[in-house]
Amino acid sequence: MSILPSSPPSRRDRWLVGWALGYAAVGASSLVVPLYAIELGANALFVGLIAATAAFAGAPGAIIWGRLAARSNRRRPFVLVALGATAGALFVVSRANSPAAVLVANTLLWFVVAAAAPVLNLIVVEGVHPDQWDRRFGVLNHYQGYGWLGGLVVGAVWSAAAPRVFALDALGVQRWFLLVSAVAAAVGALIVRVWYPDRPTVSSRRFARLSAGIRRQSGLIGRSVRAVPYGPSRLYWALQELDVADLRARASPSLLSYLAAATLFFVGFSVFFGPLPAYLISAGRTADEVFVLFVLSSLGSAVSYARVGALAATYDSRRLQAGALATRGLAFPLVAVVGTSLTAVAALLVLGGTFLVIGVTWAVIAVTATGIVTRLAPERIRGEALGAYTALASLGGGVGSALGGVVATELGYVTAFALAGGIVLTALVVVWSSGENVVQGQLASSD
Repeated sequence: MSILPSSPPSRRDRWLVGWALGYAAVGASSLVVPLYAIELGANALFVGLIAATAAFAGAPGAIIWGRLAARSNRRRPFVLVALGATAGALFVVSRANSPAAVLVANTLLWFVVAAAAPVLNLIVVEGVHPDQWDRRFGVLNHYQGYGWLGGLVVGAVWSAAAPRVFALDALGVQRWFLLVSAVAAAVGALIVRVWYPDRPTVSSRRFARLSAGIRRQSGLIGRSVRAVPYGPSRLYWALQELDVADLRARASPSLLSYLAAATLFFVGFSVFFGPLPAYLISAGRTADEVFVLFVLSSLGSAVSYARVGALAATYDSRRLQAGALATRGLAFPLVAVVGTSLTAVAALLVLGGTFLVIGVTWAVIAVTATGIVTRLAPERIRGEALGAYTALASLGGGVGSALGGVVATELGYVTAFALAGGIVLTALVVVWSSGENVVQGQLASSD
């Protein structure tokens, strides 16, 4: 279900093909799930709640898994559990008969997807000099982006062809596609199982330093629990050792300021994207057209990740990100204006171009944000800082999705999308005032 880069992956990176396949299933479901819920009777508020609960579910997992991966020194089980749980969650969604059931299953799906993010970030920089980290983050996002895009492309083709070929109604089309997505995630897990190296590429001591220098304690890294990242004892001890005060004490003001800005711009993103599927359907767009718009957005991201990684290795990441945030701040309200002011054909064309630009801006933000956090964090808290960034993104996404659904339902989509743009522009001001130039090579010193 994925469209992979034209050049074959290196031996080191070929396991990413399996992750990209799983991400194809996730990318497809990201749009099918809200459309499926709408078919089952969900309104804009409930669609926003589906996105909000998914985002909130990822927050604890992001921090917990980052710590557990460092303790166990075995990363493959985390990836395999994420892909296996993705397959199971998608199967459950396909059997759901109410919006509430869809919400619960989708929450499980995004718990494991978001939780895997800090682990993947740490995997791709193993054994790599810090001045190449932006490029490695670009490679990871490159595979994820093409996987996500591939899932949307297959979804668009299936949505257009299945009703004619198999005489399925809308619910049948979406249920069968969710089942196929579950199979794709399971196949992705098999590929990772075969191709991911059995042993880490660096020593456990080096990996521990990269991921935060977490204090090891006896009784937590036995072989019997290494492959069970959700085991009760591991979850308990990970939460017990989570010391937000320690992170705040060791983090620089610039890092704390940037994490606040990131939380804010993720709120803005989700105020827009939370109720977006419901808006497009209400504005007269068909399911096929909705898929095409999201394909264009993902295409813009996928073709930009690698290039952005190269640019971020040369230019000030903060300036690149500021430009992307400014563009998004203007594009979000434009979507609402276009959908309500132009004819159907003209609106679709302008929306297509706008979604493409929105996709490019996401590539810039995704790559530069990870690099900025990595550089602003002292080495001893770098893993925790990456986990905190992912967690705050999830929390911001949850707040924004819920807020977007409420505002769209009570005040209309134009107001909701204008609010989204305003929040993003406010976050831009905070990013710009975070204080530190983060061009390539300027790393926070180890404490």
